[in-house]
Amino acid sequence: MTRGNSHSASRRPSPRKYPREVRLGELVHRVVAEELERFDDEPLEMVTVTDVVCDPDLHWAVVYFTSLRGPDADEEIIGALEFRRSRLQRAIATQVRAKRTPELRFEADKVARSAARIEQILRDTPLVGRDNDEPTPDDTAGESVSDVGNDAVEDH
Repeated sequence: MTRGNSHSASRRPSPRKYPREVRLGELVHRVVAEELERFDDEPLEMVTVTDVVCDPDLHWAVVYFTSLRGPDADEEIIGALEFRRSRLQRAIATQVRAKRTPELRFEADKVARSAARIEQILRDTPLVGRDNDEPTPDDTAGESVSDVGNDAVEDH
């Protein structure tokens, strides 16, 4: 006879390998994104839901978004999302099987903007340590390796 809680013997391990708040966040993400497509609201036209993060108790969920209109439109977009919050939460309640519907909060996704800014800086920055006179692989297309090597020797 084994010792321990009788409930633990009958409990099967969950096949899910990630926490319920992550699963709920993914479902809320999908529902909110689909609902935003249905709205005929000018401030929400170019808005993309990038992520949804739920707290472990599932009381609230932060909906992160980006917009092609840029950071200047964030306050207007948040206002429009706040105005539509009850409809979004009603859609979540009807489409997601959960004991409670988390309260939605809205924030601009600063991580996505930072990544885009870093990418732009990297594109605009010339490669360090590379002479502009050295041929690039595109410049040497069709030339043999010995031709490229001879040009480099003549330049120095």
